[in-house]
Amino acid sequence: MKLVLLSGGSGKRLWPLSNDTRSKQFLKVLESEDGTRQSMVQRVWHQLKTVGLADSAVIATSKTQTEMIYNQLGTDVPLIIEPERRDTFPAIALAGSFLFSEQHANLDETVIVLPVDPYVHDSFFERVKVLDQVLQGSNADLALMGVKPTYPSSKYGYIVPKSEDNGYFHVERFTEKPSEEKAVTLIKQHALWNCGVFAFKLRYLINILEEKQLPITYERLSEQYANLPKISFDYEVVEKANHIVVVPYEGYWKDLGTWNTLTEEMATSQIGKGVISNDSANTHLVNELEIPVTIVGLSDVVVAASPDGILVSDKASSPKIKDLIGGYDQPPMYEERMWGWSKVLDYAKYENEEMVTKRICIHAEKNSTYHYHNLRNEVWTIVRGEGELILDDSIRRVKAGDIIHIPVGRKHAIRAISELEFIEVQTGKEVVDTDFVRLYSDWAAILQHYYTSQAQVIV
Repeated sequence: MKLVLLSGGSGKRLWPLSNDTRSKQFLKVLESEDGTRQSMVQRVWHQLKTVGLADSAVIATSKTQTEMIYNQLGTDVPLIIEPERRDTFPAIALAGSFLFSEQHANLDETVIVLPVDPYVHDSFFERVKVLDQVLQGSNADLALMGVKPTYPSSKYGYIVPKSEDNGYFHVERFTEKPSEEKAVTLIKQHALWNCGVFAFKLRYLINILEEKQLPITYERLSEQYANLPKISFDYEVVEKANHIVVVPYEGYWKDLGTWNTLTEEMATSQIGKGVISNDSANTHLVNELEIPVTIVGLSDVVVAASPDGILVSDKASSPKIKDLIGGYDQPPMYEERMWGWSKVLDYAKYENEEMVTKRICIHAEKNSTYHYHNLRNEVWTIVRGEGELILDDSIRRVKAGDIIHIPVGRKHAIRAISELEFIEVQTGKEVVDTDFVRLYSDWAAILQHYYTSQAQVIV
């Protein structure tokens, strides 16, 4: 059995904390067993380890999320990286080709696909194991997981069963996000919420790719990824399957995709600087800024503040936010990277020059890449910690109070000995993220290149 966890999302419904690189699954607003804050993806990966499924799992994601995943889960987590964002059918097709051609999985092996961010108890993943048995025993094209509804909701799709067979149901049809009145009728028909979990034999997916005359090897499918149809797996595969069964799950399940549902599972009503008055009932504050936020006399409200913006919303209305911010086109102001995080503090544009100011933190024993820029100059002011800096033909220690000038074209890298923070001021005719030429990432490789270069100069 192989598990494919889909990690995507545009980061709109939980704005301003979420953005194009930090989708909802990466927000550290939940509480872990030891009382520290954790993200949804950290919670799910821990649960997979608990039930013994982590060794069978891979995460399918886009390039923009890889560093975030490595930052939160470690660099040993196996990733299948999409060349670009498309939809769930291309993502799952690419994952299937990877399992087939790179991991050499048996064509009769069960592949189970699920979101990377369900808020569930461990029993959910124990139930996932049953999908393997049901799929192999029923000879169905697909085996789905369906959650027993706890109330008539218009937010979810429904799986309508027709007959029971040894603990699972044969599927009659699907109903996508009905009215609450229609949902009441569906529940009476024993319909289940569609939670986006489904299983199939690897052979089934490979056959679909061959029928569509698409490559079945990971390398070739990656090369042609931009030509794959931008369509969901549900529309392209599930709705066309001849024989589908569903396994019911009666335990706890919740989609934390909006502020009103996410705040229901937060262990505290306040994260970050600020005050919530005593007469503010059922109000939550999540503040990532260094300035305090004060909430007085407001109930059933969520206030979220980050470098990307500030949200003040009635909780019931918070799902509308995706439509309201559709016109925003600014790049992410906060990003988590493999080595730490960066936060944009200021942007200014003069007659012939742009200036971007960032606050950057590199965790102890982590390092930036060895790289250079073609368009911009940088000035770093070290404000905390100690590190080791390579700048062209020199290597030296840096500490709080040091100022480092990095002109255009100068190759550089820095490693944190203790947690290191600095203010970076970028200036140039054009300051863009694409102005970045990466040479090496691993510090040992960076040092080897440096000392080799030194030896060549001496000779």
